[in-house]
Amino acid sequence: MKVFEYMPELEGDEMQYINRLLDELPEDKVELFIKIYRARRKDPMLLLILALIGFFGVAGIHRFFVGHIGMGILYFLTAGLCFIGTIVDMINYKNFAFEFNRKIALEIKQEINV
Repeated sequence: MKVFEYMPELEGDEMQYINRLLDELPEDKVELFIKIYRARRKDPMLLLILALIGFFGVAGIHRFFVGHIGMGILYFLTAGLCFIGTIVDMINYKNFAFEFNRKIALEIKQEINV
C-alpha cells in the first residue's frame, strides 16, 4: 500500500483507486504524482461545507468547485433547485469529490507518463 505512506488522508474508494494508479507508475514518478495530485485534489469535506453555504443564499458554489459550471449557474438561479438539489448533493458530496479527483488523477498520470 504505497498510497498510505504518501497520502494517509485518503479514504475508501479514492485510496484504492490511487493505489492502483501508483502500482502502475515507476518509483521515481510516484512522488511527482503525489505532489501534483495533492495540489489539485478537492477535499470532500470542503465540498460539503460549500454545499451547506447553499442554505444561506448562495447555492451552487460546490458545483462550480468541481467544475460543473452549468449546474452551478442553475443552482445559483433556482436557490439550489429549491434546496432539494442542495440536500441531495450534501448526501452525494463524496461521490462528486471522488469523480473529480479520479479525473484529475488520470490527467496527472497521462502528463507524467509522456
